[in-house]
Amino acid sequence: MTNKQDALLLCKLKDRSYDIVSETVTLGRRLETPEVTTTERRRSSRFPIERELRYKTLNQRTEILAGNGKTLNISSSGVLFTSDHDLPVGTRLEVSISWPAQLNEKCLLNLVARGRVTRHTTGQLALQIQQYEFRTQSRPGTGKEK
Repeated sequence: MTNKQDALLLCKLKDRSYDIVSETVTLGRRLETPEVTTTERRRSSRFPIERELRYKTLNQRTEILAGNGKTLNISSSGVLFTSDHDLPVGTRLEVSISWPAQLNEKCLLNLVARGRVTRHTTGQLALQIQQYEFRTQSRPGTGKEK
């Protein structure tokens, strides 16, 4: 190829959140700007909320694993959090997240959610929420939720 010849490059790159399409690149004196289109595929908006979290597995056939972590982001359908365990996709979990709002401005709350692990990377788990409820938090020192 010489500098005067054009090359047609069609490249489709897909990641979890965006479709990126690069159309034409001209070799030589000029370079056309690729077209970029973005499409959000998530059903629910994610919010970057960092809260303390406790989790435990719900499988009756294997040993129950429990741990602590912090939420990285949360939506109405899922939560991404730090984890000490590298659990496989499909693992059923219950998570308890300390909620920032209080009931009647005086009672602490926990968001308790159950669901399945949909993604894992080193030190992080993504949980698809299938069921949730708010529970009042125990007073410090008693260690029980109401």
